[in-house]
Amino acid sequence: MKSKIIAVSAGLMLLFSLGACKKKEEAPPPVPPHGTQPTDVAPTVMMPKGETKIVVPETVKGKWDAVKLEIVDKTTSKKETVTVKLNSEYKIPNSNLKIKVGEFLPDFRMDGLTITSASNEPKNPAVRVIVYEGDKEIFKGWLYSKFPTIHPFQHDKYALTLVEGIKASGKS
Repeated sequence: MKSKIIAVSAGLMLLFSLGACKKKEEAPPPVPPHGTQPTDVAPTVMMPKGETKIVVPETVKGKWDAVKLEIVDKTTSKKETVTVKLNSEYKIPNSNLKIKVGEFLPDFRMDGLTITSASNEPKNPAVRVIVYEGDKEIFKGWLYSKFPTIHPFQHDKYALTLVEGIKASGKS
């Protein structure tokens, strides 16, 4: 009988001691090392405030005459490569789209609010374009030949990519 009392007493003590324990709280997620971001959170990029300035270096000015653009009609998969002079316009045939071609930077670089070319070598070719549908501006930005998916021109019917820059004749 004594052994039953001891067993029941031990069981009750165990039961009370388990009930008195608090549930362990989950540990907070580990803090990443200073200067890094957790992998499940996109890093925050602080863009400087002000107006972006395009600087075409003297080593690039006048050395490029035009660009080759590839225009794809997404409905027919028809591709057309056209050459458009810098600082001119091109109207896509049988459409109400007009492409205004601006500066060409053979080695595109952006540093803060300044967009420029690091060299005259086509290491990262980019052209600034504005696309109008009728009189409405529908795209304003840069097309990159080596990275066509970065900030691409998006349209239901047409795709537009930079193929390459065309050097001015006799210029290097």
